[in-house]
Amino acid sequence: MMTALPLLSLLLALAAPDEGCPLHKQHTAAPAAAALAAAAAAPASGPYAGEEMREIKALSPADLKAYDEGAGMGMAKPAELNQYPGPRHLLDSAEALKLSEAQRAAIDASYQKMRAEAVPLGRQVIEVERRLDALFAKREASAEAVDDLTRASAELQGRLRALHLRAHVEVRGLLTPEQIVQYVALRGYGHQH
Repeated sequence: MMTALPLLSLLLALAAPDEGCPLHKQHTAAPAAAALAAAAAAPASGPYAGEEMREIKALSPADLKAYDEGAGMGMAKPAELNQYPGPRHLLDSAEALKLSEAQRAAIDASYQKMRAEAVPLGRQVIEVERRLDALFAKREASAEAVDDLTRASAELQGRLRALHLRAHVEVRGLLTPEQIVQYVALRGYGHQH
């Protein structure tokens, strides 16, 4: 897709007079003018087009839902992709992994504990992001306020990520080596070191 500036340059070049062509004005002026008008009327499309309508501009509806529910949001990928299974995924695959009742109970306890901490942290992230968005929406943003809120958001997100990663560490110790290998295969992670 051509951006507005190169398109405008191309159209202007096409509209430039050609002294060697007696019919130039007749066969190029009208189409060039119409093309220029269409280019000017066409809405610009940037990577964030449409996101200006979001409740909190930096968070998609899926982000809001995930933070509100304490979901992992890919925060624990270093664990998950290095053979440290996640408690929610283990519970979802309990039958295939042949988890014992004791394993299920311990994994569920770990998951419930993690979720009980993740939900309030996620909701705090939403609130900080809401406040940050409001600063800009109200045209009240200052360097100090931006620093304070982005620092708060990063700190909360760091705590939330560590919480999810620690849950992966905790439940790995509840599994047999065979269950870990089977988990990796079930999740389709391919080659593991």
